[in-house]
Amino acid sequence: ICMCFSVEEENPEFWRSKATQTLQSVLDRKLNTNVAKNVILFLGDGMGITTYTAARILKGQLQDQTGEETVMTMDTFPHVGLAKTYSVDFQIPDSAATATAYLCGVKTNLNTIGVSAATRNGVCKTQKGNEVTSILKWAKDAGKSVGIVTTTRVQHATPAAAYAHSASRSWYGDADMPDAAKRDNCTDIASQLIENIDIDVIIGGGRKYMTPRGTKDPEYSSDLSSWGTRRDGRNLIQEWQSMKTGKVAHYVWNKSDFDAVDPEATDYLMALFEPGDLRYEVERDPSTDPSIVETTEKAIQILQKNPRGFFLLVEGGRIDQAHHAGRAYMALHEAVAFDNAIAKGLELTKEDETLTIVTADHSHPLTFNGFPFRGQSILGKSPLWGTDFLPYTTLMYGNGPGHKIINGKRPDIRNVATNLISSVQQPPQFAAGPNRDHVRPPPQVKEGALTPAQLQDR
Repeated sequence: ICMCFSVEEENPEFWRSKATQTLQSVLDRKLNTNVAKNVILFLGDGMGITTYTAARILKGQLQDQTGEETVMTMDTFPHVGLAKTYSVDFQIPDSAATATAYLCGVKTNLNTIGVSAATRNGVCKTQKGNEVTSILKWAKDAGKSVGIVTTTRVQHATPAAAYAHSASRSWYGDADMPDAAKRDNCTDIASQLIENIDIDVIIGGGRKYMTPRGTKDPEYSSDLSSWGTRRDGRNLIQEWQSMKTGKVAHYVWNKSDFDAVDPEATDYLMALFEPGDLRYEVERDPSTDPSIVETTEKAIQILQKNPRGFFLLVEGGRIDQAHHAGRAYMALHEAVAFDNAIAKGLELTKEDETLTIVTADHSHPLTFNGFPFRGQSILGKSPLWGTDFLPYTTLMYGNGPGHKIINGKRPDIRNVATNLISSVQQPPQFAAGPNRDHVRPPPQVKEGALTPAQLQDR
């Protein structure tokens, strides 16, 4: 077993000195009593405390450090708080109800967007008169510029709550709406994107909800699932462009055109890089798709020209989607990219005039297990096995697609790599894991020793 810590960490004064420095930095902090001209809200979708901690370790390990001691950009903020999450009708909320809460200041029902709890999920008639406005509209009404940056489709729950009112988060385009909702004059989220609020910067995915059915996608022309879906024949991209007559408005769908956009000479930007959600960070082609760092940078550069200030929502949306798939590798890399975008935001703005907030909307059933050694791969396996004499991953989901029981036993993952892009973490399928008082070594392994399989992820 390697010694994954420095000798100075064995000295009590090392830790006491660090504590003293931390306390002194807090005492030396000067309270910022200015009125914020700009507000940037960074939202990590599904980024709960466990995700946050695991991402911190991964960020350090990607830099060839042990990881546990890594300081994320998020860790440097002077004020920290916890948010209590639930929706009016459910104990555990979704991204639609939570987005309505933190963007509009109103708790609502599951799956509904930009409406009060008087609106019933999926029932258009209950939506009328129960719409609530968001901080995006408040900022625009105050003369500020406003923008949305996301790694999902721009019609997804989180960004949609900034501009739309919908009894269902699933009404991305008119083709996704039931006939009854259309008869009752409800409109789809994509159409509301260009109609409700004059948004200066829109960056994400979601091209297919903006164009008529059968419109070939410019990037995936042979993929029918990527083609336009609208049944009303409207081309919302062209409509958006025609609405900006007299202004410098750019619509782009690829990185080269995006890079060519001059922020100083641009009034409006709509950048839709995929038919649906953007690619995961680890699957992204840097030559064709910009990173969340690059999109955040461009958005701020355009918005900050307004002397009255701006409001910007930046969502790391695919953290959540990776968790739903049980893919911690993807989720943590998304969270690290999200943290890098936060660093870029801080770099481009002045602290004395910009309020920057980082938060999450809800968490996931992701847990740490066992007693992994310092510096061990956060995506690896615990060095101590379970009571069934089988190894298990350090990160584990309380439920999800990783569940597998064969002949009453969970799979033997001794020779399975768990730190790959394709890896799916397991839910806990054994009665009890090891604890400090009762640890059984693997069969034919001496107490305290590790097998080659156990060492492969270190």
